[in-house]
Amino acid sequence: MTDSTLIRQYHERTKHRLGAYARGPEYLDWDSQPDPFRRFAGAPLVSLPLSGPGELPVTWNRAGIARLLELSMGLSAWKQFGPDRWALRCNPSSGNLHPTEAYVVIRGVEGIDDGIYHYAPREHALERRASLSGGGAPVCLLGLSSIVWREAWKYGERALRYVQLDVGHALGALRYAAAANGWGLRIEAVSDAALARLLGLDRAADFAGAEREVPDLLLQLYPDHPLALDTLPEGRHWQGRANPLGGEPYLHWPVIDEAARAIEARATDLPTAAPSRPIPGPPDLERLIRQRRSAQSYIPQQSELPLAAFCTLLEALFPKTHPLPWDLLPWPPRLHPVLFVHRVAGLTPGLYALPRHADAMDLMRSSMNPEFVWQHPEGCPDSLPLFRLVEGDMRKIARTLSCHQEIASASSFSLAMLAEFDQTLETVGPPGWRHLHWEAGLLGQVLYIEAERAGMRGTGIGCFFDDSVHQTLGIGDRRLQSLYHFTVGYPREDPRLQALPPYARQERLPENDNG
Repeated sequence: MTDSTLIRQYHERTKHRLGAYARGPEYLDWDSQPDPFRRFAGAPLVSLPLSGPGELPVTWNRAGIARLLELSMGLSAWKQFGPDRWALRCNPSSGNLHPTEAYVVIRGVEGIDDGIYHYAPREHALERRASLSGGGAPVCLLGLSSIVWREAWKYGERALRYVQLDVGHALGALRYAAAANGWGLRIEAVSDAALARLLGLDRAADFAGAEREVPDLLLQLYPDHPLALDTLPEGRHWQGRANPLGGEPYLHWPVIDEAARAIEARATDLPTAAPSRPIPGPPDLERLIRQRRSAQSYIPQQSELPLAAFCTLLEALFPKTHPLPWDLLPWPPRLHPVLFVHRVAGLTPGLYALPRHADAMDLMRSSMNPEFVWQHPEGCPDSLPLFRLVEGDMRKIARTLSCHQEIASASSFSLAMLAEFDQTLETVGPPGWRHLHWEAGLLGQVLYIEAERAGMRGTGIGCFFDDSVHQTLGIGDRRLQSLYHFTVGYPREDPRLQALPPYARQERLPENDNG
């Protein structure tokens, strides 16, 4: 069986259906939930300073790197209900399970010894895994990996989808944090095998008895211009052993391992984006990053969104007019939202389409119900390619399609992200499957930030009835596939929950603890 066939079969197998959900655990033992924080015992811990809100200018040094990590992969708050306490992070995650791990490869950055580090978000510190061999030009690389078991523990066979969506959210969080520092960030074309060697993920002894990590991608962080990476740095004098996370055995879901192997990337599977100058973020970006939360429920009566704010939010999804964070992706848009509009002032409730490039409209029209009207609504800018497909109350339909979740109907609007599925897999190959999910996660991260800017709150919805979405839209083939849902509205706060700061003063590490 070819890898392309295998990943297509995995995608079909892990669809939720009205009559049956994708295969998952029969019950959840919350006492055995996997540890949300990976640590490497025996690796020296290098503390990082905490930044204050609006702390500028940002320098290319230890404090600057610390600020970037804090605003992207760090904690944003603690929540407490009775004796239970859990962390929230700047990068959202399916079920708040956080499978994505971050590594930093540093050479020539003031205040940090050259080396390969794992970022520990709870401590806001770097674990020094290895030193670097030889010399070379100053560089800062960010590596992402995933512990698939964290998601599989709760979501079973569908977990690999959520892992890839979380990588996309992490990409968005990192790109926004880099912009808040005035820095650039780009994806580098390296194979999964090379990335595993660089980050030490292939060191079996260091992960003995612990859940393994799979490599995702490598990024280069830069203050002015990126370097040409002819060769990757090499680690030496490795230290640290990964902690077991706990939970039931991962072998319950062997289909995940098969699919993960199918989408492994060679260096040629991922293009490198053209060098670009750093794009500074808007003045309110750091505030929006720190306050971002996932809404748990909405207040329908307060979820009416002004039309101008709605259009501004949608305009942020287009790379040509809003390069931040879209300059990070080295491919054109491949996902296109279909919106269930419930409460937007001045806009008729109904079903709408938002093709994100010129050819996408033809693809969507030829793939979807031929009776859709494709009318540009009055009051929206002519430059915004928003089209009404059908008028009507879509609340019940939106709720049903999103696994009967009220959050999809009590909102201002919800949406389904349709991916150019067949074409991507045919032209890119199996790794294109995860690229589509990365883009979906990045779309979600933009929606999170823009919802906060509009005075609303968003939340991603990974549970939806895949083919029922397609049937509702009249899609009868695999040219378009729904990969992710999202919703925006006015949040209902739970007064029973206590919010605590992410890093209390007493939890700070000594500033001179450099390992």
